Amino acid sequence: MQPQVMSKAAHSEWVTSSMGRTMNVTVDATITALSIRRDASQVVVVGRNLFKIYSIEDEEFVEKANLRVGRINLNYSSADVVWHPLDDNLLASAATNGAVITWNLGKESRSKQDHIFVDHKRTVNKVCFHPSESNMLLSGSQDGFMKSFDLRKKEVASTFHGKSDSVRDIQFSPFQYFVFAAAFENGSVQLWDIRRTDKYYQQFTAHSGPTFSLDWHTEERNWIATAGRDKTIKIWTDLALKPTLQNTVQTIASVARIKWRPQRRYHIASCSLLVDHSVNIWDIRRPFIPFATFEEHKDVATGIVWRHDPHVFLSGSKDLTLYQHVFRDAKKPAEKANPVGVDINIYGDVCHAASDSLGGGSNHRGTSTASYSSTKLPAFFRKNPEPEEQTRAVCSTVNIFQNQDLKFSEGFCKSAMNYQLSGRPFTELCDHNAKIAQDLDRHQIAQSWKMLKLLYRDTVPSTPTSFTRTVVTDKLEKDEKGRADSMNPNSDTPGKSESKTEANIPLGDSTGVTSDNDESESDLEHDRALTSLASGLTQMHGDFFFGDGEVEVFDYETYSGTEHGEDWTLPTEAFQPRHEITDRAPTPGAGDLQERPDSPSSIDESETLSISNQFLSVPSADLNPVAISAVLSTSLTPWQFTPIVVNMLQFYAEQGDVQTSVTALIVLGDRIRRDRKSVV
Repeated sequence: MQPQVMSKAAHSEWVTSSMGRTMNVTVDATITALSIRRDASQVVVVGRNLFKIYSIEDEEFVEKANLRVGRINLNYSSADVVWHPLDDNLLASAATNGAVITWNLGKESRSKQDHIFVDHKRTVNKVCFHPSESNMLLSGSQDGFMKSFDLRKKEVASTFHGKSDSVRDIQFSPFQYFVFAAAFENGSVQLWDIRRTDKYYQQFTAHSGPTFSLDWHTEERNWIATAGRDKTIKIWTDLALKPTLQNTVQTIASVARIKWRPQRRYHIASCSLLVDHSVNIWDIRRPFIPFATFEEHKDVATGIVWRHDPHVFLSGSKDLTLYQHVFRDAKKPAEKANPVGVDINIYGDVCHAASDSLGGGSNHRGTSTASYSSTKLPAFFRKNPEPEEQTRAVCSTVNIFQNQDLKFSEGFCKSAMNYQLSGRPFTELCDHNAKIAQDLDRHQIAQSWKMLKLLYRDTVPSTPTSFTRTVVTDKLEKDEKGRADSMNPNSDTPGKSESKTEANIPLGDSTGVTSDNDESESDLEHDRALTSLASGLTQMHGDFFFGDGEVEVFDYETYSGTEHGEDWTLPTEAFQPRHEITDRAPTPGAGDLQERPDSPSSIDESETLSISNQFLSVPSADLNPVAISAVLSTSLTPWQFTPIVVNMLQFYAEQGDVQTSVTALIVLGDRIRRDRKSVV
């Protein structure tokens, strides 16, 4: 009689039906940890105000025991719990007050507490039993110590101090009798031999922040997974020699707990500390998209435990629920991912990726089930997973189309390597960059660099500049001096201008004729000095000024020293009120000179001074025999070429040549800083 062989599909259906369905139960308080009995028929859940045991039936959870009885104290406020792997009646819990408590479910009394260890000084974060030694219990605490308890003697057998921060997780190796691993607050992981209590034999930094959880692989001897605040799950190998990072899974939030999926070499389950309420199953070969997601919880999950089967697991959450998850109800994010992708690089090459399910290739190309099979059994007994259990990470086709025209890209790269942006004068930078562009046959860009050099090589004044044009004749100088002497008969210093080495000449009118009045030349100069002092002209920059009248340097010390008792009270106004300005003043004649207003200077002179406000120094040697006969004052606004430069840079950016725009902005620097926002 031949034995009856069960097909894979029938086996999968039988496992799923025997393990039940997706179901949940609401508990009294927040769940912080849970553990399952070795036959997967019962589960214990604990919290700060919770300590219950539930039986897992086909259709529902049934409460079996409540261990929070008698006098309630902090020993019942638990941070972790573990069921003994060999004894169904033995539990151990880690209390928030630093106590480690063992529970004997076989006791006939109402209270099931067996023994309390009070050797830790701070909260105990993790407890675990040895997988094969029934009387060995290990704990890790916030005080940085790890302790091994002998359950027969009811005392501490060994104490381990990693000389590091708080211990977050601790676990015995399932393959090495004397080895356990510990995860610390500072991100490091230590491997210890229980026979040597003074120092670990291996240490490595696993995460940039705290390491919250670790888990030894159920099949691979030298694989260990770690998870931390840096939102990553990392797989480490070669632990005996030098730990090597093999895979990194990127998550969206800090990872609180991880657990390898049984009978699946590359699958691992995780739950987050914050933000993400889902329980995710990852294929470590596809680190960015979860293989399966379970979204039943309304708050973050705090614990994960498999029911010794890859299709069913339990999870507890802060939303006061205990869930049983079945894989047939899982969501597959990879199925909703975009099946097509395209991108282009700086050289113009185009990469196109498409899923084979769209018809671009064979649906079975690149897939392999061998990686999911156990390598420890003969081929006849190996169990391959169902097709829906396989990841689709390799089921796609990638095509790369190379751009044959590399002229622009070569010019771009050579310009980037040879352009100079600082370290030399501005004009030299422009010349150098123009030569680079010229050598690359980028003539328009080369011309742009040359124009920038011409426009910005000199400092552009920020205020309008007064330009003067003088027409000088020796004969006119003599006529003007004679006329001035005739109008001032009391003048005692007709030749004072020749005795000066330098002259202060204010900018005057176009005729160069001084105003006629009854005062002497010295009195006229004295009044001018007072008026200049009152109007603030003596505070302006420069040593000399040009104007009509006698050339003389005003010396405040001279005036203050020679005329004692002079009344220096300033007048109400620096300038006397002028007559109404007509559209066009007639050319002054001999008779007009007597009718000009009694002011320190002519009307045109005052207008010129108000526009220019600048002084020039001219040696008297340059004035002899040439004298100032006429001054033409013109106020011109400098050419505002910056908007044109801005338009040029915008033009290059719109054409795709961002390199030229950016390099020009860097070289110009403060010269175009005010208009930089309009460029961007």
